[in-house]
Amino acid sequence: MTDGLDLADTLQTAFVLIVAFALGTLIGAERQYRQRNAGLRTNVLVALGAASFVHLGVELNGHAGATTVVAYVVSGVGFLGAGVIMREGGEVRGLNTAATLWGSAAVGAACGAHYIGQALVVTLLVLAGNTLLRPLVNAINRAPLDESTTEASYEVRAVVDNGDVMEARDLLVETLEAAHYPVRDVSVEERGPDESELVAELVPNTIDAKEIEAAIRTLEASALISQASWTSATSD
Repeated sequence: MTDGLDLADTLQTAFVLIVAFALGTLIGAERQYRQRNAGLRTNVLVALGAASFVHLGVELNGHAGATTVVAYVVSGVGFLGAGVIMREGGEVRGLNTAATLWGSAAVGAACGAHYIGQALVVTLLVLAGNTLLRPLVNAINRAPLDESTTEASYEVRAVVDNGDVMEARDLLVETLEAAHYPVRDVSVEERGPDESELVAELVPNTIDAKEIEAAIRTLEASALISQASWTSATSD
């Protein structure tokens, strides 16, 4: 056991791991402050673990060993990040936290490979991405959606009597295609004992709000349709 103890190597290892611990703490503190699922301890442990494995690879087989270990660290952190991603209805949560874990792993790997300067730069950029970009994200999210310049998925809905479903469906498709909005699919949703709702999914495209509103008015003018509306959702 004593043959493996070298004071200089031990001090170097301690320095590398302490730096990884400190940088992971900086990233984790920001996540903890915002009450994210992966907070202070998780980011510190990811950075520290990545640094430990990569440093061991360096010690055993130089840069070739570090390269091999880094590949496995990236895969392992990918599975760890998947654990913090949750789907709640139509909303996906935790993507930013998972990406931050990747950043912490990159910081730790850089420390383990003895690239302390690069680790510091990555830490500062991860923190900047999670803090300095937040006002810009909020400003973009508050900006109104310009349908004429944004490619999105659109649905047109029409409420009809159950006995008029087939005839109203044909009218819905003809009206939309006459307005140059091709229909990808039409489904029927039951609203009650006497009414159904036709849901026309349009081919993803840009749209002119005035044109689609004119098509909606045309549909509502028909005796077959009691109510019509349209909705949009930005495409991935």
